[in-house]
Amino acid sequence: MSTRARQVMFILYVQDQEAARVFYERLFRTAPALHVPGMTEFLLADGSRIGLMPNAGIARILADSTPHPDAGNGIPRCELYLHVDDVQSAFALATECGATPVSPVADRDWGDRVCYFADPDGHIIAFAQPI
Repeated sequence: MSTRARQVMFILYVQDQEAARVFYERLFRTAPALHVPGMTEFLLADGSRIGLMPNAGIARILADSTPHPDAGNGIPRCELYLHVDDVQSAFALATECGATPVSPVADRDWGDRVCYFADPDGHIIAFAQPI
């Protein structure tokens, strides 16, 4: 049995699923592939997906095994690093969508031009393109 993933989905726990859907729909300029109570999914490159799950929904699954996700709201716990064609335009779009700028577009020593911002739940997102 192989544990190699055939497809990748990153699930972000969000305070308000509908508000997060609106933000990411504007940011990605596409409608979600799935939007039902408890889960919203957006298709990304190469079949990857980003899911949005309400804190209350994942809290029911995790029960008392971990702290409630509400306890982590606004605390960066991961980073989504997305390669785009035009990082400057993507950063402008993110701020228009209501993202909070964290670090402006800059050339980084690892060879990418990158900007960082936070979504309404505080998740850190980076848009990058090769220098």
